[in-house]
Amino acid sequence: QVQLVESGGGLVQAGGSLRLSCAASERTNTMGWFRQAPGKDREFVAAFNWSGVPNYANFVKGRFTISRDNAKNTVYLQMNSLQPEDTAVYYCAGGVAYGYWGQGTQVTVSS
Repeated sequence: QVQLVESGGGLVQAGGSLRLSCAASERTNTMGWFRQAPGKDREFVAAFNWSGVPNYANFVKGRFTISRDNAKNTVYLQMNSLQPEDTAVYYCAGGVAYGYWGQGTQVTVSS
């Protein structure tokens, strides 16, 4: 059972930045980020596929960057130019078919 622990969420003003971290208890090639805003379905944000290639949701529009430190089994999500519509709980997921999920970290962007 892989355990994922997110950190780095918080409150930021529109236009600001945050960096989320997700530490895994063991290495898993497929890791990524999803988010869920109040009253909405969970949606894909960014992820590394099985071959290590990053993929992004269209709404990222160059504002977010996913990166990883394999030595630390940690994935990061650098989020710049945040907007109020980015407010959501951000989840880290990993493993085959994203079978493992973290507890989520709240990101709130004020206007």
